Amino acid sequence: METELNSRIDDFSHDVIISQLELLLNYANRFYKRQFLTRKTVAGNLLEKFEALLDEYFKDDLSVEYGLPSVSYFADHLNLSPSYLSDILRSLTGQSTQQHIHDRLIAEAKQLLSATDLSVGEVSFALGFEHSQSFNNLFKSKTKLSPLEFRRSFN
Repeated sequence: METELNSRIDDFSHDVIISQLELLLNYANRFYKRQFLTRKTVAGNLLEKFEALLDEYFKDDLSVEYGLPSVSYFADHLNLSPSYLSDILRSLTGQSTQQHIHDRLIAEAKQLLSATDLSVGEVSFALGFEHSQSFNNLFKSKTKLSPLEFRRSFN
């Protein structure tokens, strides 16, 4: 590439340099993606640790202290970058870290709505939402029902 840059520019110089850069980026992408294929057992253990942390987050009511569970929280506890954690989870499960968190939030919300007398606002605050409207929007986007409609389906 350096030789091409330092030589006389002709009609093909631009194309040759772009092709070389594209090849370099393709190799980098190949090696990045390959690690997810060759490290399945390590990634599987990471998935177990992530799920255990997620269980602990809700069991210990950490949402009161930290608010909504965040990708950064779990990445920090697993000593990974947030994007790397999402890449690993996506390669194993087809879902990003945020999608896993949302799924778990909805599962916890369903349990609280069906098994307690807490108001929708109290459920949203118990899960770490600052505004119950945000909770309502997420719940409805995931279940196609509002939290109240979901609760009524049990009565």
